[in-house]
Amino acid sequence: MRQGPTRRKRNVAVIQKVLMRWQAGTLSGWGLLGLNLFEQWAAGPDIQPLMGMPLALRDFPGTSPLRFVSMRPAMDFSNEFLEALTAAKIDLREHAVMVIDAFGNDLAPGIQHAGQLGLRNVARCIFENTRIASTETVDPYDSLLCASEWAAHLLRANTRKPVTMIHEGIDHSLFFPGPRSGLLDPECFYVFTGGKIEFRKAQDRVILAFREFASRHDDAVLVAAWHSPWPTRSAGFQGGLPEPLQLDSTGVLQIRRWVTENGIKPHQFIELPLTANSLMPAVLREMDCAVQVSRCEACTNLPAMEAMACGVPVILADNTGMQDLIDTDNCIALRSQDRVTGPPDVATEGWGDSRVEEIVEALETLYVDTQRRRRIGARAAQWILEHRRTWRDHAASLKAHLRTLL
Repeated sequence: MRQGPTRRKRNVAVIQKVLMRWQAGTLSGWGLLGLNLFEQWAAGPDIQPLMGMPLALRDFPGTSPLRFVSMRPAMDFSNEFLEALTAAKIDLREHAVMVIDAFGNDLAPGIQHAGQLGLRNVARCIFENTRIASTETVDPYDSLLCASEWAAHLLRANTRKPVTMIHEGIDHSLFFPGPRSGLLDPECFYVFTGGKIEFRKAQDRVILAFREFASRHDDAVLVAAWHSPWPTRSAGFQGGLPEPLQLDSTGVLQIRRWVTENGIKPHQFIELPLTANSLMPAVLREMDCAVQVSRCEACTNLPAMEAMACGVPVILADNTGMQDLIDTDNCIALRSQDRVTGPPDVATEGWGDSRVEEIVEALETLYVDTQRRRRIGARAAQWILEHRRTWRDHAASLKAHLRTLL
């Protein structure tokens, strides 16, 4: 197996191999986490990043070719290492590899593997179901990692394992305030909303609120980035709406039909296709505001952070992980959060349901007050950097945590 990347001179005697056992990519939260950690660590002298799934150029649509050039040696090394590991030619402990594994609801492993653990092991726990019946799956791990104070509180209440919280971030080389392109009608008021369609993300509340708001303002346009790589998981969602979301005969979500059937006029809705993360800043800079009213976020809310970083004022639900984004004058927080009764297999203690009338009121406030929109947006972009909510800062904080385990 070749040595690691040589773009920067590395001391191979002290470099630490870190295996992240999930798929890196540009179309999901876990994928973006893996991609950005891999890129940040590959550029430095201390860590040799490794992914638990093969890395291929096709998995990173929209990514700058220069980033591929810089990462390519590390990607090749990671793929060769994974091939040898899969063939049982490598013992992780003997090679002093640290491992970060993904865990979701019920602390279930994100991907199945042979069970081999490393020199030190971290369980990254991203969950929304507040019922933690057992922590047996993470018992072998040295440390539990999460991405919000809400999740950290739940973990500490259910285990004696050490828990570390590190907020996720945004790529500041992409997401920052900038001029509009002029492609859209400047007389319209554009409202962005993003996230995979599901009960937890509360797209039903967004539609109900925007329907009411748009009935008063014919120039209002909802711009939705709701597609995901898993359309079947969203099919059938209805929430508090009259009509459910359906798939067409080719397996594509009929989002435009769903939105119009639930009362929003066709000319007041823009449906974005599944879009690579690196292309989203060009969308966000065209927006007048964003609405992110999830009933629960295990981390914070990536679309909200990215909008804030671009200087877009965000209407944000004051619950769960999103509370870690809310500060003085950096957003409009929806303080009224009703108790949530979710699916029977999901415990929702601490979740919150935003009230439609409060969302509408927030939209009206931003619609009539251009100066307030600008103040909130400018403060939000500044806040993201002041509070170190970038992937570079996340990678540095995680590296520092890993060092404490050695």
